Amino acid sequence: MPSKQDKFERPEIIRPPSEWRSYYLPLTGGCSNNTCAFCSYYGSKLKVRKTDQVKQEIDALAIYMKHGVTLPSIPGIVYEIAQYWDQRRIFVQDGDALVYPYKGLVEILEYLNENFPTLERIGTYATPQDILRRSQDELNRLRELKLTIFYTGVESGDDEILRDIGKGVNYHQVTEAGRKVKEAGITFSVTVILGLGGVEKSEQHCLETARILTEIDPDYGGALTLTLVPGTPLYERWQKGEFHPISPFQSLEELKTIVEESHFTNCFFSSMHASNYFSIRGRLPQDKRGMLQELEDILVEGDPSRLRPEFLRGL
Repeated sequence: MPSKQDKFERPEIIRPPSEWRSYYLPLTGGCSNNTCAFCSYYGSKLKVRKTDQVKQEIDALAIYMKHGVTLPSIPGIVYEIAQYWDQRRIFVQDGDALVYPYKGLVEILEYLNENFPTLERIGTYATPQDILRRSQDELNRLRELKLTIFYTGVESGDDEILRDIGKGVNYHQVTEAGRKVKEAGITFSVTVILGLGGVEKSEQHCLETARILTEIDPDYGGALTLTLVPGTPLYERWQKGEFHPISPFQSLEELKTIVEESHFTNCFFSSMHASNYFSIRGRLPQDKRGMLQELEDILVEGDPSRLRPEFLRGL
C-alpha cells in the first residue's frame, strides 16, 4: 500500500483551448521539467499515477457512458467532466504526461482504445525533453494508438533566453524534437511567449523565435504574453529590478515581428490566449497580410482601450 505521501492527487485541469470538449485523464501530476523560471510548475514535484489506478478510472468512465451508472469509490469530478464529453477526444494530464513510463503509457492507450473505439484522438502536453527521450519507433507506436497531437512550449528560439529561463534545452534540441514529431505523423502545436526576453532582449527574442518557428514548421502556433507569477524566479528578478517587462504595445510589436519573419507551410497561428493584450488568428502564410495589417492598425492608433485590460488577463 502506498503511503499518504505517495498518494496521487488529481491535478487542476490546465488544458489547451482546443481540448475544451475532451475528457481529462490524469497520468501524472506536476511537470518533470520544473525549472522554467516563469512557470507556475516551477519547483513542482512530478507525481506518476499507478497504471492500475488509471485503468480503474477508465473502467468507471466506460460504465458511466454506457449505462449512466456512477460508482461511489470514484471521485465526483470524473462524472462532472464526463457529462460534457463528446467521446471523441481525450487529453491526458498533467504538465507533461508524455514522461509517463513508455510500457505503461502504451498499456493505457491500448485500454482507452478498447473501451472507447470511437475515439478520434488523444492529446498531451509534451516537453522537448519528453519527445527526445522517445525513439522514433516509440513515437510511431503512440501515433498508431491515437496519441496524435502534442502541445509543446517552445517559448523562445534564442539560446541565451532559453538558458536564462531554465528551459533545459537549446535551439537545436527543440528543432530536433519537432522533426521527430513530424516524422511520426503527430500533429504539432507549439506556443511561444511574448516578452520573455524583457526590454533588453526583445529584438533577439522575436527574431530568433521566428527563426525556430520557421524551422519547426508546426501545424499550429500560438503566442502567449508573459505573465509574472508570484513565487517564480522571474517574478523575483522583476521585484528586484533585474528584469524589465515590455509594455503591452511592445508585446504587439513582438507579435508583429514574429508573424512577419516566420515562414510556414500551412500553420494556423493565433494569439487568442487570455494572457494576450490583443487577439489575432489566421492561417499562415495565406492570411499573413491581413494579420499584419490588423496589428499595424492597432499599433498606429495606439489606443489602450482596444487592449485587453490587466484584470482580464490570465494564464
